[in-house]
Amino acid sequence: MKSSPAVSVFGGKAADSATRRWISPLLFLTVIALSFTLLYRTTTPAVLFPPASLRVELSPPVAVRWPVDSAVASDPLPSSSPRPVQNGPVQKAQRSEARSDGMALLLLQESQDVRLERVLRAAATGDNTVILTSLNAFWSTPGSVLDLFLESFRVGNGTSELLNHLVIVAVDDKAYERCLAVHDHCFDLKTEGVDFSGEKVFNTPEYLDMMWARLDFLRVVLEKGYSFIFSDVDIMWFRNPLPFFYPDGDFQISCDNFLGDPTDLKNWPNNGFNYVKSNNRSIEFYKYWYSSRARYPGVHEQNVLNIIKYHQHVREIGVRIRFLNTKHFGGFCEPSRDLNKVCTMHANCCIGLQRKISDLRTMLDDWKKFMSLPPDIRILSHYSWSVPQSCRYIINPQFDH
Repeated sequence: MKSSPAVSVFGGKAADSATRRWISPLLFLTVIALSFTLLYRTTTPAVLFPPASLRVELSPPVAVRWPVDSAVASDPLPSSSPRPVQNGPVQKAQRSEARSDGMALLLLQESQDVRLERVLRAAATGDNTVILTSLNAFWSTPGSVLDLFLESFRVGNGTSELLNHLVIVAVDDKAYERCLAVHDHCFDLKTEGVDFSGEKVFNTPEYLDMMWARLDFLRVVLEKGYSFIFSDVDIMWFRNPLPFFYPDGDFQISCDNFLGDPTDLKNWPNNGFNYVKSNNRSIEFYKYWYSSRARYPGVHEQNVLNIIKYHQHVREIGVRIRFLNTKHFGGFCEPSRDLNKVCTMHANCCIGLQRKISDLRTMLDDWKKFMSLPPDIRILSHYSWSVPQSCRYIINPQFDH
């Protein structure tokens, strides 16, 4: 029985000895492992994931194109810098790395569709109507047609407030930059693989491409639920046209030659100015119009309209077409003679930018002289235009619109 304590004591000592033999190597291995872990962490960059809540910022908008959108022009950052998502040093490093591999486009850039919706919403009237014009670099230089177009709104009778509802659709970067400098509502329309920046001579393939692209863009606007007044930039606005549109028309268009009946399909339309209500009929009409390009290759969209307006399918769509009286919506082809009734005047039937600019300036001078007359004299006067002058020899409506 005396051996039990001895065995017990021996067993305890043996266990202590075994423990001491294992602890030393374990401690050594632990120190080595910790050393490697610390070394790895000091030499390996942190991998950070963007928070799940990170989204494209829409208001104020994010812009990765330069110059920045007018909606963020008041940002304290330089205009050449993309708008940040977060401001910490780690986030700055993330953005720098993202830009280097193209990821910034995924995180920061609004899609063209989102940008369009934002711009339309900002410019729309209470009943979702916008005024649209399209512009390329050739027409947008300082002192060119764009400046005259905007000036007409400012000197027109009750038209200056309409600028709040005007969206300028720029089809190239220079036109977009110019728009941002002079106007609040600008949209940069990109067409892949096409350069719309230079002068597009009437009826050349490049000109036709631009006109058809514009037509398809207007279809998109209708599908988004926005009615629109589209105006070429070489049209001067002197009165609010809305009271002069027909209440029962889905698609209303100006004319180079108006025969007196707004429903007569023989009227010669000019697609440089139209008012279109957003509804199923107008959307289907624009789809059919655009698809007709394939049936009439190389033909101007305005001349295709002149063909399809008689088509059975257009009648089946049920779109109500109305032609606008040149008394209110005139042009050099058929001027509006009474300045007490004119809403818009178009530098149509004229080829050449300098000719247009010359006559448009003269037209604005005519209007300013008219408006300087006492109101009672204006009403009784038969004051009319002194234009066309530079454009007076070009009278064929098929030449230009």
